[in-house]
Amino acid sequence: MSRTRRVAERQRPLWMLAPGGLLLVLVVGVPLVVAGQISLLDLDQYTFRQWLDAPFVGLDNYVEAVRDSALPHAIWVSAAYAFLVTLITLPVGLAAALAAHDRFAGRGLVRSVLLIPYVLPAFVVGTVWRIILQPDGVADSAVGRLGLDAGLWLNGPRSFWALVIVQAWTAWPLLYLLALAGLQTVDPEVHEAAAIDGAGWWVKLRRLIFPYLRGPIALGLVITFLHSVNNFTLPFVLFGVPSPRDVEVLPVLTYVESFQNFQFGLSAAMAVFSLAVVAVPIVAYLRAVRLT
Repeated sequence: MSRTRRVAERQRPLWMLAPGGLLLVLVVGVPLVVAGQISLLDLDQYTFRQWLDAPFVGLDNYVEAVRDSALPHAIWVSAAYAFLVTLITLPVGLAAALAAHDRFAGRGLVRSVLLIPYVLPAFVVGTVWRIILQPDGVADSAVGRLGLDAGLWLNGPRSFWALVIVQAWTAWPLLYLLALAGLQTVDPEVHEAAAIDGAGWWVKLRRLIFPYLRGPIALGLVITFLHSVNNFTLPFVLFGVPSPRDVEVLPVLTYVESFQNFQFGLSAAMAVFSLAVVAVPIVAYLRAVRLT
């Protein structure tokens, strides 16, 4: 075999990846470059039509975003609520996966029903929960029957916890699905060996089953956190715009600066900051699974 032919065969996988790489550049790379360029311009409703000729302001938009806007507060709210949602979905999703793993009558139906919160459109979820949480609604009636003070769920401090509850309700089936998939990979001989050795259910979970779930759970936690941080539809439908300060998350703030205040350069700078926020859990996950 000639040297040229050997080189061509080694490069064949790269050529097979070329269409996907080109699509990735067009879909991800080009918008990132454009967003970075816009973030360096004084782009508003007056200069938008000739945005290539808009005044260049360098890092002024980034400085304004940090010093004179609600960006730091929005980052804190987004990260805090996404962390709480991820924390809640872990035990709920894992418990549901363990409950639906063993064979029983109607298992297929139960598995399908458990996925309903995740497959419902965010607009539908936000609309239904907005009706539930409105004053004198279902939530107020339920809280009142427990002897607790019913207050506003869609405004004020409770709005933050309302967002956490609704987002956790719609996000936990992802952890359930990934954990269930991980349980399917456990070798049946492992269960047989544990039964022969007389291992209790907790020892069996901790020593035999959890190691199989480490990868799927880590991936589920990262996806849940990223989806919560980047979720725009649910807060937008649930609280409207402008949203209460307690639920002024980063995607909604970016939307307000772009399409209500028409500060496109400032909003692009906020979008770049959001990339830094989502990069942290991605790097942590890659290190956890030893891909870096």
